[in-house]
Amino acid sequence: MASFSTRFLGCKVSFADAQAVRERLLADGHTEVGGGAADVAVLNTCCVTHEAVSKSRQAVSRAARTHGRVYVTGCAANLDGAFPNPAPNVTVVARPSEEMPDWVAGDVGAIGCVDARATLGRTRAFVKIQDGCSFSCAFCVIPLVRGGTRSRRAAAVLDEIRRRVAQGHPEIVLTGVNLGCFRDPEAGFTLARLVREAGAVPGVRRLRLSSVEVNHLTDDLVSALRETPTVSAHLHVPLQSGDDEVLTAMARRYTAPQFLAKVEPLTDFNLTTDVIVGFPAEDETAFERTVSLVERAGLTKVHVFPYSPRPGTTTADADTVPPAVKKERSARLRALSDELCRRRWCAKLGTTDRVLVDRPGRGYADDYTPWLVDAEVGTLVRARAIGLAKEGVLAVAA
Repeated sequence: MASFSTRFLGCKVSFADAQAVRERLLADGHTEVGGGAADVAVLNTCCVTHEAVSKSRQAVSRAARTHGRVYVTGCAANLDGAFPNPAPNVTVVARPSEEMPDWVAGDVGAIGCVDARATLGRTRAFVKIQDGCSFSCAFCVIPLVRGGTRSRRAAAVLDEIRRRVAQGHPEIVLTGVNLGCFRDPEAGFTLARLVREAGAVPGVRRLRLSSVEVNHLTDDLVSALRETPTVSAHLHVPLQSGDDEVLTAMARRYTAPQFLAKVEPLTDFNLTTDVIVGFPAEDETAFERTVSLVERAGLTKVHVFPYSPRPGTTTADADTVPPAVKKERSARLRALSDELCRRRWCAKLGTTDRVLVDRPGRGYADDYTPWLVDAEVGTLVRARAIGLAKEGVLAVAA
């Protein structure tokens, strides 16, 4: 029996992948430790930016000093040259996510006793329904490290959701690299049908999508989001740029007007987004168009990423916007994001909402705005907004 720890860097998909390895090791009877030294460390890494790779390397280096064996998994593990000259006790597992749990568990070594009761250690459960991407955005390394799009069987997804509910997770988040590509043609499932059936699983109190590309906001999916009572009124829709020339250079598959038209039926939702600042084709006018579109689309939280060239991508050798300009534009866009969030929070004053408390004194309302309320962790409570704080909406139990 080995003691082990797991950690992920990056997105919700990375968390789901790390959780799959964790559950496999627990099922084999190994013992999880919360921190400090252990026999084994599993680090699921990220490579979406140069900074993400750097943080992954640092985490691996630290783990190698405190653990007997270190398994490096995830996106950066599949990026050529990301971990040159690893320490002798470090194994870089350059394999698809589907193979990682069995491969790591096989290398660690199984024992006889089994514990299949492991929960996610979080109030919400991230259930991966799809992996990979078959599109080729000019800046994105993900298709190179995760491969083409592929989907889980709908029956397996629904079975996992039932298991997560039985473990006590009231919120389910469907996650994947490109959720809109989810298909189970043999069972007749699209993402819209999966939303409807997942939201109807007994015990699911709240259902969310981690993100969806604007091209995949079909009428059927929008209807499913509106018709399913358990669906959260929150949607993360990556924008990347509000300028058509930059979008073309990025090889995105929509224009700024098309983005606006697609999100218009969901303006009562809390819409959040990703934006890349300082892409090679972005001048000041292009950036101002992005700022304008963010406001016009009714977006709130903006995850801002200064452009970072990724090896193997179309724009790997292009980085023409000076770092100081990227920094200044990023700061302006983050300030706008803060202001847009605060506007939405202000509109909550005097209203009541359901809040899922996921940590002491804090939780998220049905539209995924942060509320500060004193209630038991893991409960869904009715709360009334009475003020604002830097971190979110101040509330009391209603």
